Formats: sequence, structure tokens, C-alpha cells
Amino acid sequence: MSSHSILIVEDQREVSRLLRSALETLEAELDVIEIPSGEEAILHSTNNRVDLLISDYRLPGMTGIELMRKVHVNHPHAKIILVTGQTDPRIRKEVAEAGADAFFIKPVPMADFLDSVERHLGLVETLMPPEPINADNTETRRSVPDLLAGLRQDLSAIAVLLLNNSGRILARAGDLPDKENEIPLVSSLLSIYSASQKVSQLLGQKNVSNWSIFNDGKYDLLFAPLGLTHAMLVIGEGIAGMDRVLNSIDILSEARINIERGLLEPNRGNSAVEEPPTTPLPGVEQTMKEMEPLFADEQRKLKPSEVNDYWDEAADKQKAPSNPDMLSYEQAKQLGLTPQDES
Repeated sequence: MSSHSILIVEDQREVSRLLRSALETLEAELDVIEIPSGEEAILHSTNNRVDLLISDYRLPGMTGIELMRKVHVNHPHAKIILVTGQTDPRIRKEVAEAGADAFFIKPVPMADFLDSVERHLGLVETLMPPEPINADNTETRRSVPDLLAGLRQDLSAIAVLLLNNSGRILARAGDLPDKENEIPLVSSLLSIYSASQKVSQLLGQKNVSNWSIFNDGKYDLLFAPLGLTHAMLVIGEGIAGMDRVLNSIDILSEARINIERGLLEPNRGNSAVEEPPTTPLPGVEQTMKEMEPLFADEQRKLKPSEVNDYWDEAADKQKAPSNPDMLSYEQAKQLGLTPQDES
């Protein structure tokens, strides 16, 4: 059987390599070509057969839809699969109306992607027609842990962690190479997170948008906030190097949109990131209310006598032990059961 010619057009090398690796798992004769730009893809398609075009929607100088139309001039029977990291429903509507055969939101679900490739190239027999692109749905709903796993795959990272503003790890994909450093690392990053929130407030930012990048160590780190209550940490080898950092930030930025949306939508099956309700310690709430007068006037310096009077009054409010078999110190003293002071 003759091989099928597949053209992958993607300017992000990591994504292109991931798609190619996935295609190589299929038991079929495939001739896979990777090209980073639409212009080069058009030039290639004028001299070579294209059975399947897999293209990013957003390319330098043109969109994937424009490329699809130009490729169809020379290869009218070529199948088209478009992918994007953008979730704008207008893009999905445009893709549906343009006539693409399949459309996937990054991170691409590989099982569905490979199934689509097999069906459109006729590699498997099926009685079911290809599923049409639904312009009304912005994306296939995926849980936050799935999105983290997809991001880890897209970046070829060692691990991706989702943290809350207390430093608790809510979800993860992968583990740190040196597990014993996880707690001190997260603790140190939490200080950066807190400081960045304060700077953002001083600058009047509505959306916190700062990044922390660490490279040239045992592994690289990318640390970014997710709104006002969460943050994301990516650990990998070389992901923050000069040759990859811009692509890494681009991929992480697009993934952040979906993950942030997942955190805001509790009905998306994100049980793995639900935080248990916190119960105040007994008496803490009441104690805080009683201490409010101490902090009511922040500008006035409290006198030591005022602080002492507060605690004396609080001690007087405490009830004596209710156990009838237990004596207080004063009762024991009256009965002569306490040690006598030496004169």
C-alpha cells in the first residue's frame, strides 16, 4: 500500500514534534513533513502530494484557514485538521464554515486526534460518519488535571503544579526530580507570589500578569499567577533557555486561559482541585471578636496598661473547671494543701 503524505504546519517546534511522534505510533505507511510557516507549506504543496494537512490556526503571516484554501487549489481532496490554543467561539464558527474536516483545541487530546487521522485517511473501516465541527461549542470540556497533563506534554516538561495562595499543591502532572526540595521550593515561590500581588496592587493592575523565570540550574522553572488566588509552576530541562523560553511562555499563556476558566467553573469535573472547607479552631472566632477593640484605632499607640487590662478581663471571664473532683489552686491553699512559703 502506498504511503499517505501528511503535512504538519506549526511554528511551535514542541507542538509539531509532539504531533509527529503521535502519528508515528499508527500502524500505517505515513510520510510526515514538518514545516514552520504557511509560506513554506504553500511552496511545498505546489510540488508535492498532500493527503492530510494538519495546521495551527494562527501562523506567521496568515491563518490556517487561508493556508487550507491555498492547499486545496492543488490538492482539492486533501483532508484538513486545524488546531489552536485560542478558545474564541468566533474562531470555531469560522473553521466550521470554512469546511475543515476536524478541529482541536490545544492541548490536543491525542486519542481523539489519532482517531480523526485514521478516519479521514481511511486507515480504519467505520460505519460512522465523521463528527461535524460544532460551531456552538467553544471547546471540549476538560478537567484541570487533564489540562495540566496536556501542558506538561506540550512543553516536554518534568512536572506542572497548580498551587493556591497558601502554597498548597492542588493538582499536579509529574513530580520534581528531587522530591525533598518540593516544600522549600514552594515556600520560596510563595514569597515571590505574595510580593508580586502587592506590586500589582500598587500598579493598579486589574489582572496580575507577572512571570518568574529561572534557568541554567539543575532544571528550569516557569512560575506564573492564575488570577488572585492560584499560581502555576512548570519544571523542565531547557524550557527557559534562550532558544525555547519565548515558545514556552506562549504555550503556557494559552494553557493558562483554559486552566483559569476551569478553576472558575466548578461543574467541570475538577474534583481533584476542590479545596476542603476550613473549620475555625474552637474559640478562635470569638477571641478575634474580643480583640477587635485593641485594633480599632490603628493610629493610636496602645499603652501597656491597656493590654494588661484586656488580658486580666479575659482571664476573669474564664469559667472555673466544672469537674467537682478538681480543686482550684486557691481552694487547695485554703485547705493547707499547697507548699508553704519559706520565710
